[in-house]
Amino acid sequence: MPYHMMPDLSVIVPVFDESPNLQTLHEELDAALTAWGRPYELVFVDDGSRDDSFAVLTRLQARDAHVRIIQFRRNFGQTAAFSAGIAHARGRIIVTADGDLQNDPQDIPALVAKLEEGYDIVCGWRKNRKDTWLTRRVPSMIANKLISRATGVDLHDYGCSLKAFRAEVVKPLRLYGEMHRFIPAIASELGVRVTEVVVNHRPRRAGESKYGLARTVRVVLDLVTVKFLLSYSTRPLQIFGLIGLLMGGLGGIILLYLAYVRLTTTQAIADRPLLLLGILLAFTGVQLLTVGLLAELQSRTYHESQDKPTYVIRQVLEAPEAGAERPLESVRARSR
Repeated sequence: MPYHMMPDLSVIVPVFDESPNLQTLHEELDAALTAWGRPYELVFVDDGSRDDSFAVLTRLQARDAHVRIIQFRRNFGQTAAFSAGIAHARGRIIVTADGDLQNDPQDIPALVAKLEEGYDIVCGWRKNRKDTWLTRRVPSMIANKLISRATGVDLHDYGCSLKAFRAEVVKPLRLYGEMHRFIPAIASELGVRVTEVVVNHRPRRAGESKYGLARTVRVVLDLVTVKFLLSYSTRPLQIFGLIGLLMGGLGGIILLYLAYVRLTTTQAIADRPLLLLGILLAFTGVQLLTVGLLAELQSRTYHESQDKPTYVIRQVLEAPEAGAERPLESVRARSR
């Protein structure tokens, strides 16, 4: 690819201690994308590798002008690596992939072809996974069903890193924690078209897996964040206020009942645990309502300070001005 030619496709590959796989990965990517015949770039993000991964990448970059390297000062995690790669990508189409050779580069042209049918995001589906059943496949199946149900974006395989995006869709997104796997769900707030394609999945040839059961807990916590952002980021009082009203109402009923008992009978209520429960529920309800109101103020400050609307426009169709000889235009609003 000539230096002055902008790439049509950017492939982003996070790397953390994957030295034995990099040479083969580069050869497979180069073969698949050269045969594809369109300008591309390979963006490798060295996520603080402790082996000689960066040295291998440097040698590859010296021989291949398609290769670009981003080196982190320390390990920040896969989400940060994807985020940095997306920010530095120059292609109008962005593909993400793992660096462990389990994703097959030969699937990339198929993902891009599907994207160009009119979709905004195309996700890989590892239908026949080559991972251990108990520690990888079962937690993944549970997580995929849970994420699909919670976010409303039904996908078989959220964990597959092999995905294709339109740059204008994914570049505005801000990713934290382990949220790279939730990109389709987060982007659904923009009204994007999402689909999935069955891709080849291969067993790991060298190196050690960076995944484990401990990551499942972090994924579940991030899912709570994503669900809140998708459903209540512009109306937080509706979730905090609802819980607050339920708890405060229950506490009020308990206190009214105890007041009735105290006023109509000779029974003492000061030593009843029910009294403490009623007071706790009532005060907690008031606090949640207050938190909801403060969150409403913060939400408005966030949107108004950045001139960020609470809606997303796909396009605006306008009739020609009077006397002007020009065809009907479709004006696509810029992504915010």
